[in-house]
Amino acid sequence: MVGLLLVSDNVGSSREFYWLASIFSGIIMCKTVYELTGIISPLCFMGYGKLSSSQKLEWNNRGFSTIHALFASVASLYLLLFTDLFSEDYHDELIINRTSSVSERVLGISIGYFLSDLAMILWCYPALGGLEYVLHHGLSMFAIILSLVSGQAQIYILMVLFTECTTPFVNLRWYLDVAGQKSSKIYICNGVALFLGWLVARILLFIYYFIHMTIHFEQVKQVFPLGFYSLLVIPFALAAMNVFWFWKIARGMIKTLSKASHSR
Repeated sequence: MVGLLLVSDNVGSSREFYWLASIFSGIIMCKTVYELTGIISPLCFMGYGKLSSSQKLEWNNRGFSTIHALFASVASLYLLLFTDLFSEDYHDELIINRTSSVSERVLGISIGYFLSDLAMILWCYPALGGLEYVLHHGLSMFAIILSLVSGQAQIYILMVLFTECTTPFVNLRWYLDVAGQKSSKIYICNGVALFLGWLVARILLFIYYFIHMTIHFEQVKQVFPLGFYSLLVIPFALAAMNVFWFWKIARGMIKTLSKASHSR
């Protein structure tokens, strides 16, 4: 019995070590990409040197935001669709309780990203984003930490993480705007792609999320109390913000397309 307890303690300590290592890796990734963006950007964009210090800071910040978005969306898609981790028929264990070393590392790295980005947002407030960004990052990080520590509801956390796939389009829109390319074809195409991507990843996917959670509600009710109520509250808050931003994206796209058609 003592031996089993020691093994259990060692396994728990090992998991916590890998969690912390993953979070630290996420922070290091952000710092590294931030610095590399500042080094590479002048070589690719001659106007980088003419940007203000605040614009350079945001330019570099969006660099690691883009890299995390690509990582999180690809990793989430892989775990959700291309592995049997959350397959309905593959495991006897409840979907709500399924986890893996890969999913835990993905969540840990994302926590590192949200910590880094939130720290920069607060340090430079409100230059990098207002209260809505603080709320979004805070809620996202809180939900991820709960899921990582408990080992529950990771399927839903990964669904929400996949919505990061729209971030590169948001960042490219900002880059083109700063570079004075608002009238270019790539700006218009990116705006349409952002609209469609947001519709699929942040509107329709959230509808699927709520349907999936309703179908599996008997399992959802077995999540520990704080996690259970978080699953009910946080996604609705994020969905409300997504709808608000989608409305702004739609207005911006219509305005841009209207200007483009009149300029012909």
